[in-house]
Amino acid sequence: MDPNQPVGENYANPKTCFFHVLFKAAALAFYILSALFINNFVIIFVVTVLLAALDFWVVKNVSGRILVGLRWWNEINDLGESVWKFECLDHESLARINKKDSWLFWWTLYLSAVAWVVLAIFSLIRLQADYLLVVGVCLTLSIANIVGFTKCNKDAKKQIQQFASQTIASRFSSTLQSAFNV
Repeated sequence: MDPNQPVGENYANPKTCFFHVLFKAAALAFYILSALFINNFVIIFVVTVLLAALDFWVVKNVSGRILVGLRWWNEINDLGESVWKFECLDHESLARINKKDSWLFWWTLYLSAVAWVVLAIFSLIRLQADYLLVVGVCLTLSIANIVGFTKCNKDAKKQIQQFASQTIASRFSSTLQSAFNV
């Protein structure tokens, strides 16, 4: 690696990567450091949950779309049933997704949830139900994004496989047609 090379040059979307990590780190850091410096549960709750909600929104609506080409949402249909909706880039665009951007997206998505689980365990051990509530809200937001993007990723892979099999089948049939039309 060239020492003169800018650090963020390997990422296709460094600003998006920055904000993808920023709110996760801010929520975790504020929660951990506030235990040392702030003696007001309401402030800790409000600020930590606000940062976690900002992270949820940025991941769901911005960084997921830009870094991995995926977007998800949940709707309630006319029957009152919850319906997951998935959106992904076409297979050619998905193939061009930057690997470092994708790696950062998925690892930070899962690692932040692991960090919240560890903090939940500490809250349980210390018998702090109020702080367990804060961690529970943050963990729920984290897991919602994990579930949404994991389902969306599986749906995208299924669409790519269907497209590939359709393309192969159509090329095979056109090859057969041209062979017999000679």
